[in-house]
Amino acid sequence: MNIGIIGAGHIGGALTRLLTAAGHTVFVANSRGPESLTALAKETGAKAVAAREAARSGEIVIVTIPQIRVPDLPQDLFESVDPAVVVVDTGNYYPRQRDGKIAAIEDGLTESQWVETQIGRPVLKAFNNINWKNLLNDGKPAGSPGRIALPVAGDDTNAKSKLIRLIDDIGFDAVDAGKLRDSWRQQPGTPVYGTNLDLAGVRDALSEASPMRNSDFLAE
Repeated sequence: MNIGIIGAGHIGGALTRLLTAAGHTVFVANSRGPESLTALAKETGAKAVAAREAARSGEIVIVTIPQIRVPDLPQDLFESVDPAVVVVDTGNYYPRQRDGKIAAIEDGLTESQWVETQIGRPVLKAFNNINWKNLLNDGKPAGSPGRIALPVAGDDTNAKSKLIRLIDDIGFDAVDAGKLRDSWRQQPGTPVYGTNLDLAGVRDALSEASPMRNSDFLAE
């Protein structure tokens, strides 16, 4: 599969390494330009490109940048991109720690619903609840005891199925976490966030989540 990745920080770098190792062709971009990704491209065999090319090069395009930087993406990033292309948001909203106050999220939009409003495309929410080191190092073959599971939220069942297969390719199980409006169940401060649970554990954690945002993750 061809995969576009926009963002080459901890999660983007980990996904570039995992997906290329699994045999996928990765087109990776960041805000500093392809020349800044020479080392990552040489290490992995990924193709370093501009963001617009990454958005147009994959059957799945993963947007993995800080929440505060989402409005800085090119306004035409997904213009004329086939509607069948699956767009994945990995981001988290950290108002006190990094992003400042985003009023629409404070007023009730989930983080990824807000991302949809910024990029003008439906998205899936995934890869946001796992630390990049665990993502990079702790994948296991299918059927392994204790295999970490990742929640996937979104409104398109076919898109979720495609992403869930990709997650399996890189060593993780996946749980359908419901509609994008339900993705608050996997946001920071919830029971599934940062806990590296297996399938049963993720299902239990999602069911135990509260819609009240943890005070550590509210704007001051």
